[in-house]
Amino acid sequence: MGLRSCRDFSRRFGVGLRAGADLLKLLESEAKHGSAQQRIAMTKIREGAEDGHAISEMMRKESSFFPPLMVVMTRVGETTGRLERTMLALAEHYAQQYTLRQNFIRAISWPALQFLIGIGVVSLMIWIMGVLTPASGGQMEDMLGFGLRGPKGVLIFWAYIAAFAAVLCGLYVAFRKNVGGIQNVVPLVYQVPSIGSAIQTITLARFAWTLSLSLDAGINPIDSIKLSLDSTDSSYYRSGAKSAEDAIRGGATLSEALNGTHLFPEEFITQIEIAELSGTDAESIDQLAKDYDERAKGAMKTIAGVATGIIWAGVSLFLIFMIFRIFGKVMGFYQQGFEPI
Repeated sequence: MGLRSCRDFSRRFGVGLRAGADLLKLLESEAKHGSAQQRIAMTKIREGAEDGHAISEMMRKESSFFPPLMVVMTRVGETTGRLERTMLALAEHYAQQYTLRQNFIRAISWPALQFLIGIGVVSLMIWIMGVLTPASGGQMEDMLGFGLRGPKGVLIFWAYIAAFAAVLCGLYVAFRKNVGGIQNVVPLVYQVPSIGSAIQTITLARFAWTLSLSLDAGINPIDSIKLSLDSTDSSYYRSGAKSAEDAIRGGATLSEALNGTHLFPEEFITQIEIAELSGTDAESIDQLAKDYDERAKGAMKTIAGVATGIIWAGVSLFLIFMIFRIFGKVMGFYQQGFEPI
């Protein structure tokens, strides 16, 4: 389910519930919106609700479609009887995420287009070298030095690029799915200048936002922490749930329990501790969540800037490499011309 669909569904559903509309009728209406996959998923939720199942339970059965955060927060809303408030908060969250993503795409679109143009120029040269023939016969000189000519050469060149892109996508998917426990390298990722701290800030913003909403809804600290860790959609953070639960059952405060997981930076723990000392956890953590939401906006700009810089560097290196390959070939011709007969 895309961000835009998440935003629109949460807003429609929240407004409908707040207006007192019948739950089943709302779900029946939702089954008429969105893509075919979304309509099928909403139909299954409506059928489950008719049989007395919770919406979050049905969403979990369709976990391949609904994002984890929506499933978790829907459960929070149902548990506390504030589903309409939760859905409206989700709508606001997804609206912000959608805006950030659009800004990110706009930031990297131009350098990405230049990169595609560069690939197109090289592909054209490979194709020309296979189609045209010199007056003396034979094949044209391989100006790029890749040994690729004509339509077949273009396809091979594209295959190399596709293989490289597939490796990058595979690494991304493996990280998201925590294949082989790869998310254990998250602390190392956080050490990467600029982008590491930006990624951590976005994750902490999501955690703080869910924690604030859970505590405000009256959920006990143990379940609030579990829901908040789950909302990060990271196995690395989920691994701290048992440690936090044991600490709280042993009499630890919220900040002490989170500190014992060794997942959060000192600054974040300190702010949680201050919230506890104020005696108004939910309100203070709500302010913390808003603060981290603002930081997350800046973090997304940082990530967009870094991504833009990487693409620019990739384009520049790619074109410079090609220019030097061609220049080397041309100079080789001149060198041969000056050699004695």
